[in-house]
This record gives sequence, C-alpha cells and structure tokens, in this order.
Amino acid sequence: MRFAAEEEGLGDLVNPPRSAEGYRIRAGEGAAAKPDGDRFQLVVEAVDTGETVGAVGSHQADARMGWFEYGITIGAEHRRKGYAAEAAVLLLRFMFQESRYHKCQVRIFAHNDASLALHRQLGFTEEGRLREQVYLAGRYRDVVMMGMLADEFARQHA
Repeated sequence: MRFAAEEEGLGDLVNPPRSAEGYRIRAGEGAAAKPDGDRFQLVVEAVDTGETVGAVGSHQADARMGWFEYGITIGAEHRRKGYAAEAAVLLLRFMFQESRYHKCQVRIFAHNDASLALHRQLGFTEEGRLREQVYLAGRYRDVVMMGMLADEFARQHA
C-alpha cells in the first residue's frame, strides 16, 4: 500500500481507491496463487535487517518467443542505496541464465529520470518511445521502451 502511494506521488501510477483491507486481501491472494509460468512478483528485502524495501517481478513472459518484461519498485526511503540494481540483476540473471530467455524489455515513464538512468547503467538500450501512451495525473505521458539481450547482460554482468 505504501509503495503504491509513493508511486502515485511520483506520477508513475494512479490506482483506483482501495482500502488497507483491500490491499491485504490482494496481497493474500497473490501469495496463495499458484505459479503462472515465468510471471511472478518477489519482495526485495534489506539483507542486514530483513525489512521489506520494495518489489520486483516479471509481469509478462513469452517462453516460445523468448522475451519477458519486468518491473521494480523501491520504497522512497530506500532509494539510491543499490537495492533496485541488485534486485534487477538477480532477476535478470535468473531469467537469462536459468530460464533461458533471450530478451528483457521494460516500459518506463519518460519523466522517471531515475529509472531511465538505472536501466542505462544496467545495460538496457532505448528501443523506442510510445508518445502520449498513458493518461496519468491529468495528462498524457510518453512511455520509453528499453530492452536488453541475454548476451548483452552476460557481457556486462559476468
């Protein structure tokens, strides 16, 4: 609930209103759900304290075509501490090396400079821009499509 509220504050997400109980129910359903292929969501924890600092997950995956899409969110007080990069590399390593996917793609709101910089640092390449793709917080916003191939990941994250 806190992470959703923080993303709304950044203008990165606008959800319909939901109660705290609604969030608990949704989280419980997600935790009890059977695995859906290579689509999953994981909690990002601080190793030293065990505190939940964010989430990372594969939202779409097409094993036959060899691509997947992922997303990551880190709580405001935990940003710029390396959690996002470490979680992303772990997820990418699993998907590329263990699940044998060929390509990862990510959609990033064009105004999210921190996420764009993170993904460039990780080795993603900007592949295109979907102009005025989403309507958020009263205005249309561009979405930047970025991608990384398995061999590019292997070279940068050996």
